[in-house]
Amino acid sequence: MQIDLGMPEAPPVLAPRRTTRQLDVGGVGVGSDHPVSVQSMTTTLTADINATLQQIAELTAAGCDIVRVAVPSADDAEALPAIAKKSGIPVIADIHFQPKYVFAAIDAGCAAVRVNPGNIKKFDDKVGEIAKAAKDAGTPIRIGVNAGSLEPGIMAKHGKATPEALVESALWEASLFAEHDFHDIKISVKHHDPVTMVRAYELLAEQCDYPLHLGVTEAGPTFQGTIKSATAFGALLSRGIGDTIRVSLSAPPIEEVRVGLSILESLNLRPRKLEIVSCPSCGRAQVDVYKLADEVTAGLEGMEVPLRVAVMGCVVNGPGEARDADLGVASGNGKGQIFVKGEVIKTVPEAQIVETLIEEALRLAEEAGEDELAGGTAGGAPTVTVG
Repeated sequence: MQIDLGMPEAPPVLAPRRTTRQLDVGGVGVGSDHPVSVQSMTTTLTADINATLQQIAELTAAGCDIVRVAVPSADDAEALPAIAKKSGIPVIADIHFQPKYVFAAIDAGCAAVRVNPGNIKKFDDKVGEIAKAAKDAGTPIRIGVNAGSLEPGIMAKHGKATPEALVESALWEASLFAEHDFHDIKISVKHHDPVTMVRAYELLAEQCDYPLHLGVTEAGPTFQGTIKSATAFGALLSRGIGDTIRVSLSAPPIEEVRVGLSILESLNLRPRKLEIVSCPSCGRAQVDVYKLADEVTAGLEGMEVPLRVAVMGCVVNGPGEARDADLGVASGNGKGQIFVKGEVIKTVPEAQIVETLIEEALRLAEEAGEDELAGGTAGGAPTVTVG
């Protein structure tokens, strides 16, 4: 039985989604009628088909919805048919400089194509042909504007990559496609500075109904990039702006997916899975909270059932937080009280806390799975708190 602590329930989401056009990207819906999707980009040479497919498989297993591959050469373009056919998730071809690779990607069966207006030579002269080829094949196009590659004319007009400059570039290119009655477009206006990026997307959201691909470009190493991305994405997604996201990290792409999913889960835009609630520790703590939280997290890695586990280190907040979780421990004096759904089920020595929590978490996960198979409900997402 869950104990009512008098805490208000959080709203499902902070704001309704901005209404957009809808796209079908290789079977993944992108737009306000669909969940916000998570993307990443391979770091392999696209021409190395086996290595690229192996990395795509790893990203798929991590929860990636859509993957992008770079196509800077003819060898990469030639590899696209095999990659698009064998990938378990939709493949987007990332095209710069050469319009001919756009046609190659469409012919290869890629789920979508990304083009950067500032980097495509004679791009405007080819828009009509690209629009026809994409329309005939049912291939959406992302107009991806980056601060580091604006068209010279727009850069000269604005002096630098301002939010207004990014938006002007994107909407100009979208209007060229619209002239050819092509509207299966999503847009990104990326900048390395979160404040500039957020303002650009705000302006863009006011001026069009295309789905928006969010990204802080060149966000940096894992820690810095995670903070910048979470800040910018949170500011936009909390107001319903954004339909697909890519976290850009100087780290293995699987980390991008993990961060992206965590951002969406934190905003209730994805069902939460395992959630560890743990206290930051202080002078009151009588156990090693850091070690406990790390060991519980490692022991439950990969759990798919939504479960909140609380790991608490003292008697001040511990019992309350542990009771409010699906599973928790309130620790002190070398032992821990184990709570399951608000009730103390046992007290164990500190050395047995991690083992006991993992055993109980697995038991709760098994019960939740049985309820689901039986067509029942488990009364909400189970949770585990550590403090």
